[in-house]
Amino acid sequence: MSDRIELIEKQRRVNDYLDRGGYDAMLLASVGNFAWFTGGGDSHVGLVSETGVGALLVYRDRKTLITNNIERARLLEEELDGQGFGDHVNFWVDHDLASAVAEVAPRQRVVSDIGISGVTPAPSEIARLRFSLTPAEVERYRSLGADVGAAFADACAEVKPGMTEFDAAALLSGHQLARGITPIVLLVAADDRIPNYRHPIPTERKIERTVMLVAGGRRHGMICSATRMVSFGALTEELRQKHDAVVRVDATFIANTRTGTRVGDIFKAGLAAYEAHGFDDEWKLHHQGGPTGYVPREYRATIETESFVEPNQAFAWNPSITGTKSEDTIIATSDGPEILSTSPGFPAVEVRVEDKRFSRADILVR
Repeated sequence: MSDRIELIEKQRRVNDYLDRGGYDAMLLASVGNFAWFTGGGDSHVGLVSETGVGALLVYRDRKTLITNNIERARLLEEELDGQGFGDHVNFWVDHDLASAVAEVAPRQRVVSDIGISGVTPAPSEIARLRFSLTPAEVERYRSLGADVGAAFADACAEVKPGMTEFDAAALLSGHQLARGITPIVLLVAADDRIPNYRHPIPTERKIERTVMLVAGGRRHGMICSATRMVSFGALTEELRQKHDAVVRVDATFIANTRTGTRVGDIFKAGLAAYEAHGFDDEWKLHHQGGPTGYVPREYRATIETESFVEPNQAFAWNPSITGTKSEDTIIATSDGPEILSTSPGFPAVEVRVEDKRFSRADILVR
């Protein structure tokens, strides 16, 4: 899974940060950063926890896994094998991360992605170390995107009227898990719940005419988000108009996601597209997405965002117009934005933005 060149690059980025800040070591305790530094290692047990069951204390010349006796064997044998980690293990009854760090690194300056006693918290600064994906990460992301797109295609082909939203969620979740993908975000809306709620967690509501499926799936720490819609019968004229507009807004966000571009300017272009298609205020009803990678969104972009798109940085834009939405995960490559999560066999709308064409997912009519 991990790539030697990738691991060397991750260590180089950490070392540079330690040198700039005058720190002795970096503590990486979040699930996302554990995966990032180890080339895809998995430190989660409970999905609701952002902090893993093992933390990494990384020096310039050595690295130590800090964990308890329950987790040690699996983490070392299945997630960190061959990567040269030492370990500091406490009995699970007594394990406390802050105390363990104090034991391993007494009187040392430690910077961390979490706030605990004895360390300097700098989660936002550390997050930037992972924004520009390595070639190995890009390949893993492409594979993940292809599988996420295929899982959506399979679920949308099988969902049918009379199923509950829970049933539809189970379909999509099952197709992701069968591909080694853990759904960490799972939303489903049927019929009138689609226009009423931007974040519709599944319910017992039965599907009648239309259903929207939304998921963020994680594999090797990386997260891929997408949205698809299915209509049982011909689209209404209103829904056709709205979806044609939202995919054009989405294509505008994607087309402008180029290396070196100010993220606030991408957002500005998206707002102009909303206005051009007659839906000026819809952007106010839901965030529009932003950079992704090892968390669902590194931050939510706005017109004031001063960050710039980095080489091989992943983004997931999710513009919505009441009743419909368009979303896929992309990478800003040197050749332009690359859409990762295309669903095979799914109907598409071809959108031209300036001199580029982008294929956006249409609504599947069955």
